[in-house]
Amino acid sequence: MHDLWRITGGNAIVVTDVGQHQMWEAQYYHHEQPRTLITSGGLGTMGFALPAAIGAKFACPDKEVWVVAGDGGFQMTAAELSTIAQEGIKINIAIINNGYLGMVRQWQEFFYERNYQSTPLVSPDFVKLADAHGIRGLAVRTRAEVASAVETARSAPGTFLLNFMVEKEESVYPMIPVGAALHEMIRRPEHDPLLESPDDKL
Repeated sequence: MHDLWRITGGNAIVVTDVGQHQMWEAQYYHHEQPRTLITSGGLGTMGFALPAAIGAKFACPDKEVWVVAGDGGFQMTAAELSTIAQEGIKINIAIINNGYLGMVRQWQEFFYERNYQSTPLVSPDFVKLADAHGIRGLAVRTRAEVASAVETARSAPGTFLLNFMVEKEESVYPMIPVGAALHEMIRRPEHDPLLESPDDKL
């Protein structure tokens, strides 16, 4: 997310779905201009990002527009790829694919002893799904590939989809448990640093 901010210069309109990626976007993509983060907010709607980004592009045709969505939410409105193809618009899509309904999975990990009920997720090959709509895409599996993939998406003449295969059990911090006070928040453990090396897997 930080790389996306750095490469776009923070000048893109970013439309998020709902989940962990939404929190990471808010933390690591620095918005200096108003109305450049479009999100459905807390208790929001999974599937929001893709159709909302189409609307954002029509409203601001000269702006760079990015979808940031999880693999779960993206599947809920993936049919809008047909709308993108039909209308011939240019947006960029970043799917943060961890193979789970990530935010719910995180709660199950922290508070329900990793009893992962209904959160492991089977997804289609999103790059092939995009290709079926005449939309180009790439799968990104290592941090070293991130910058070039983002640049490829930005320079493509039409909509481009990036499927970021990320760590399956990465969590969002800080996190406040239900009923807890702010000073009781769960912070990132010291033994769980953020991956920083360009060679690290996502």
